[in-house]
Amino acid sequence: MEQTWRWFGPRDTVSLSDARQAGATGIVTALHYIPPGEVWPIDTILERQRTINSAGLTWSVVESVNVSEDIKQRGKNWQQHIDNYIATLRNLASCGIRTVCYNFMPVLDWLRTDLEWELPDGSISMRFEADAIAAFDLFILRRPGAENDWSDAQQRSAHTRLQQMSEAEHERLIRTVVAGLPGTTEIYTLDYVRNAIASYADIGREGLRANLGEFLHAVCPAAEEFGVRLCIHPDDPPRSLLGLPRIASTMEDLQFLLDQAPEAANGITFCSGSLGARPDNDLVAMIRQVAKRIRFVHLRSTKREPGNDAFYEAPHLAGDVDIVALMKELVREERRRAASGDDAQIPFRCDHGNKILTDIGSPSVPGYPAVGRLRGLAELRGVLTAVEALT
Repeated sequence: MEQTWRWFGPRDTVSLSDARQAGATGIVTALHYIPPGEVWPIDTILERQRTINSAGLTWSVVESVNVSEDIKQRGKNWQQHIDNYIATLRNLASCGIRTVCYNFMPVLDWLRTDLEWELPDGSISMRFEADAIAAFDLFILRRPGAENDWSDAQQRSAHTRLQQMSEAEHERLIRTVVAGLPGTTEIYTLDYVRNAIASYADIGREGLRANLGEFLHAVCPAAEEFGVRLCIHPDDPPRSLLGLPRIASTMEDLQFLLDQAPEAANGITFCSGSLGARPDNDLVAMIRQVAKRIRFVHLRSTKREPGNDAFYEAPHLAGDVDIVALMKELVREERRRAASGDDAQIPFRCDHGNKILTDIGSPSVPGYPAVGRLRGLAELRGVLTAVEALT
């Protein structure tokens, strides 16, 4: 399996040299500054690729070519954005970059309620708490109809949670939820989020599913022609939030999207942390069912809190996810591919990482510190080495 590392570009405080010293050989990155819906020019792709190559690394995976809101909503610019998406895939393929991660989460990407959650050992994690997001939804965002999405008991708990917050915690929750997408400099306002959510009121879960299907019908044949492998990232967290539908959270969801386009280009980013945050997801069974369509893997482990609708990012081998069992399935699939002449190597990265040691107090993209990910990749490399020797 190819060991990769996410890098957010030249402004990332974690350098390409850091990634190489951590043991990664491949880089996962994107041209984050190009807005969704626009074409990535070949010369710009090549410039980024040269930067990565000059550090002794390979640009292995694009994460992400973001899908525009016009595509997700089938808005007025849908066809132009589809054409531009296909043009970007063509340009990436011409540069030899053929694994492209994307997601179909509306408005917001992954969502947490605390980016600086201190664990008992003093390390810093990210955390999601339903009471906090309910407090935000009901009493800060004041989303119309929010009360219909939360039970009376949840609303009482949310009110209590709000009352417990200091003014600084209140403001920090707002910044955390509306912080935008990782790797971008955009910060969303409450009005923006409120209006963006409202634009999905008439779309709903089935409408968003249908729009994903239309996206795949339009893009996958071209991706197949270019030799590009698209791989959708699951919802994070895998549940509806703020009135927004989520459609890549369960095995049934993943099977639905695979059924929309038969091409090998229609694949999955298997994210153990995202899917593992949902207790009814059997990750080993899921990975077995979709193994042939896995193009990229995020390995991390979340820890659900007993008696509380909450989870936090745990050290990679210490959460609810059985990383060893998943690694066994991935090694088996990679060997099957090698024997059949299929795409043999599966790229993976240690997804997220806790702030430890010199990470604490140092700036980094949330979830992507240097030393915490160094530890995570080292742990995963140890598991991989053992599994390959014993399987």
